[in-house]
Amino acid sequence: MLSERQNAIMEIARSEGRVQVEALSGRFAVSVQTIRKDLNDLCDARLLSRVHGGAVLGAGAENLGYEARSAIAAAEKAAIGAAAADLIPDRSSLFINIGTTTEAVARALLGHSGLMVITNNLNVAHALRASPEIEVIVAGGLIRRADGGIVGEAAVDFIRQFKVDFAVIGASAIDEDGSLLDFDYREVRVAQAIIANARHVVLVADATKFARTAPVRLAQLGQVGTFVTDRCPSEALRDLCGASGVRLVETAA
Repeated sequence: MLSERQNAIMEIARSEGRVQVEALSGRFAVSVQTIRKDLNDLCDARLLSRVHGGAVLGAGAENLGYEARSAIAAAEKAAIGAAAADLIPDRSSLFINIGTTTEAVARALLGHSGLMVITNNLNVAHALRASPEIEVIVAGGLIRRADGGIVGEAAVDFIRQFKVDFAVIGASAIDEDGSLLDFDYREVRVAQAIIANARHVVLVADATKFARTAPVRLAQLGQVGTFVTDRCPSEALRDLCGASGVRLVETAA
């Protein structure tokens, strides 16, 4: 049985995707130790998963809604987006796939010139469409109403027509063995085509992805060239990056 405060914490988590100890302490006028105990109880019940400074919705086989995903680690995603955009030179061609962190990269690219961007993400296309310096090409296929992602075999076939300089990809979860995971096998098929048809792959993911899991394998960490995150708390993944020749960029370092 959850207490009234714990139920209220769960409502915040469902709305925003994430809760933070300091903010909850102030909101409920209780000590941070009390909030940490609440979060530990909720994590023991597998309703939440602990991350640095707070907790996120439980790491099960169900994806979060688009609005909740957008709210999680928004500042961290903006920093990741800026760092990833710095890796992309002007007059490059690139893929950008589905994800709220890849959308942050798209927004950070608006100062670039001479880019050709191929995307299966309508939010990315919308973010870039007004720039006279960026040519935007949108994949065809089934539009996923929940988040504007374009998935399915038609999108896969479309992506295979190109060979680009860079791919910017996201993932819903990152396992300790380096598996990049997602929820929709149709989205994964498009992402795999994107990886196969790019000369350099840039993975963008915030630290909350280390605390989650998902049922569909997208790729292995060793298949990317650069991994941009706010911080990597896993020594095993750091070692894997080193062994696989993956450049690790931490924006909070």
